[in-house]
Amino acid sequence: MKDTCFTCLGHDFTLDKIAPDGRIGLISLATDFTIEQEIRLMLPETIGLYVNRVRNANPLTLENLRAMEKGLGRAAADILPGLGVDVMIYACTAGSAAIGSDRIEAILQEVCPGVTVTNPVVATRAALKALGAERISILTPYSDALNHTLVPAIEADGAEVINITGFGMEDDIDVAGVPLERIIAGAKAACDPDADAVFLSCTALRGARVVARLEDELGKPVLSSNQVLAWHAMRLLGVTVDAPGFGRLFAQN
Repeated sequence: MKDTCFTCLGHDFTLDKIAPDGRIGLISLATDFTIEQEIRLMLPETIGLYVNRVRNANPLTLENLRAMEKGLGRAAADILPGLGVDVMIYACTAGSAAIGSDRIEAILQEVCPGVTVTNPVVATRAALKALGAERISILTPYSDALNHTLVPAIEADGAEVINITGFGMEDDIDVAGVPLERIIAGAKAACDPDADAVFLSCTALRGARVVARLEDELGKPVLSSNQVLAWHAMRLLGVTVDAPGFGRLFAQN
């Protein structure tokens, strides 16, 4: 990381003192109400979070999700230009499945050479491995068509999705308004008794806020898109922290 020095009011300081444990770039959807607030709750103050947004369109269809590819490079390049970040997050679970993780990484590294890239699909697979979870149940806000695209993306590293349930929603903005009690009820209904873990998909869904409660009630690990992104980004930075209230995953460092 660059040790860029400035003089301000007669005092020298470096940018590294602002975010001594690293800088995370977050590419959020233009319509996402949730992710910035949830991720910031899980990060220590020693990590900087720098956000830009990529334009997306409703309804939530494969075509509209794939169209975001055109804006990813611009969004990444405009996060701390000339300084850069250590980890770049593309924060759309269904979009990651639709565009493909390899393609996303190639686009972001083209404009930010050498940056480490993650997304909710990659982070979820890493989290499942860390937990030793091989069979999972998934709750999403999506349609069946998007669910069918998500399953092979999650299973790419060997996990088995034994069932997936969606709310059938088509507007990303509406997802942020799903009541927490509905998320909890949906996760309980979706949880197969044979599942090793439950995954709450979508960065707009306020899943991180109910992870700990669901783990207590279900007796197994629960993951959410924003929770796994915060955990994986810190893991990529080499930072291990406890995040009380955000699930068993943070004990896996």
